[in-house]
Amino acid sequence: MPPYAAANILSTAEAAYIAGLVDGEGSITLTRKHRNENRHLGLTISSTELPLLQFVVDAAGVGNISNKRASKPGHSHSLAYGVYNRQALDLIEQIYPHLLSYKAERCSLVIRDYLRLTPRNGKYSPQLMEERKFFESRFLNIKPRDLKRR
Repeated sequence: MPPYAAANILSTAEAAYIAGLVDGEGSITLTRKHRNENRHLGLTISSTELPLLQFVVDAAGVGNISNKRASKPGHSHSLAYGVYNRQALDLIEQIYPHLLSYKAERCSLVIRDYLRLTPRNGKYSPQLMEERKFFESRFLNIKPRDLKRR
């Protein structure tokens, strides 16, 4: 049993549905809470539909829903589902086969390298820190591809 609350095992349909939400309205990124901290893995989905995000929480068994500030007056109230670190990795491993966007490439890199480059005690050797920075750079450079019109 992992030393954290692991994500639920999803059915194929649940994993595919959540992957569709992530492809369409989600983000898989490495983020910081504070400026000088190391980046940590995050998976978020934005929506104006609470039942949709509640489905994700109920199916995954991890993560939280929070309110988002409206960027402009008159915009709809919106919400965000978020899950981080190893719980995010648990979810990513299950939805990865169903992703169709550039986010699949990010997930592949995360699944292969994130745990190896993220010590649980937060202590990095100089070599590991160098590898971690390279990993972060590669990850953050995986972006949506420009669509060229024919």
